[in-house]
Amino acid sequence: MKKVITLIVVSVALLTTSCVSKKKYLALESDLQNTRSTLQKTTVEKEELETKFAKIEARVADYNSKINSLTESNNEKMVMVDDLVISNNTKEKMRQTLSQVNSDKLQNATSLKDSMNIAVSHNLKNSLDDSLKEDDDISIDVDNTVVMISISDKMLFNSGSYRVSNKANDVLEKLAKVINSEPSLDVMIEGHTDPRTINTPALEDNWDLSVKRATSITRLLQKKYNVDPAKLIASGRSSYQPLVENDSEENMAVNRRTRIVLLPNLDKFFSMLSSN
Repeated sequence: MKKVITLIVVSVALLTTSCVSKKKYLALESDLQNTRSTLQKTTVEKEELETKFAKIEARVADYNSKINSLTESNNEKMVMVDDLVISNNTKEKMRQTLSQVNSDKLQNATSLKDSMNIAVSHNLKNSLDDSLKEDDDISIDVDNTVVMISISDKMLFNSGSYRVSNKANDVLEKLAKVINSEPSLDVMIEGHTDPRTINTPALEDNWDLSVKRATSITRLLQKKYNVDPAKLIASGRSSYQPLVENDSEENMAVNRRTRIVLLPNLDKFFSMLSSN
């Protein structure tokens, strides 16, 4: 009898233990499902927040772009000054350039055009190599926006010849650097002679000599120093624009020259200023 009772007790205990474990299992499984559901919901909410944040960032970037565009548009807005139409950017660049110019040179500037001429001349002259400015066989003059560089023929040619000598390489290389560095320039090369008559199988007269000297320099600037030929103008002046009277050997030597005339295209010049 005792054995039967003991067996019943053990069976009940085992059954009770089995029931409790199943309840805990079901509870844990329910918790797991809830956790998974919460995690999935949190993931979806996180993705939604990230999407919203990205949209906000895009809107902010768009607003910033519009603000910058309005600022640039205002800077590029064209204004009329002294019958000239220029942008605010260009006007500011002009002021920056003129702030570097000697005040004495600005005293006679009564209009924007005067100031413009001074600014162009200042930029061009500053771009010239110091050795060009200091050479006795080279003279530099500025008239309004035009820079004129006169080079003695003895630096460029042999007497009565239009073939460019090797002595010219150094000065022409320096001039080419100036020309190539300034997109706003057109360049006229003028040949000048003294009045003494010349007539050879290759040269009919001084007109012929002056033109051929100008074209020789022009070709060299194009072919050897890569100057854009569209910027170049070749011109012969013969002996009809002397600097001094042709009454001595020394004076005739002065009049025999090649003049490089730098002619800024003002539209290009101001476009260049505005883009810097």
